[in-house]
Amino acid sequence: MVSINPKFRIKKGDEVIVLSGREKGKRGKVLRVVRKEDRVLVQGVNMIKRHTRPSQVSPGGILEREAALHISKVALVDPKLGKPTRVGYKFLEDGRKVRFAKLSGEVIDL
Repeated sequence: MVSINPKFRIKKGDEVIVLSGREKGKRGKVLRVVRKEDRVLVQGVNMIKRHTRPSQVSPGGILEREAALHISKVALVDPKLGKPTRVGYKFLEDGRKVRFAKLSGEVIDL
């Protein structure tokens, strides 16, 4: 089920940790956020094997690549403590809106 107007607090390039499933505890960098399906692609997590036929561009064979995870299964890693944390928003003195880790209060976006 796709939500109407989800707020994605995780962005491309963030370091996340997997909270549940067979990949629980693994960490990786977010490669892509698929907003339409509420999913994220995390580097080195949820690897699948893809059997491809040879073509003019590629030789074919068995390729290993990442499959998307649901966004609810991942949490942002706190930059200060290295633990999973929730994300909040606040405004700095210069008026910029930034994300911060609720666990330690550390600002994520600079």
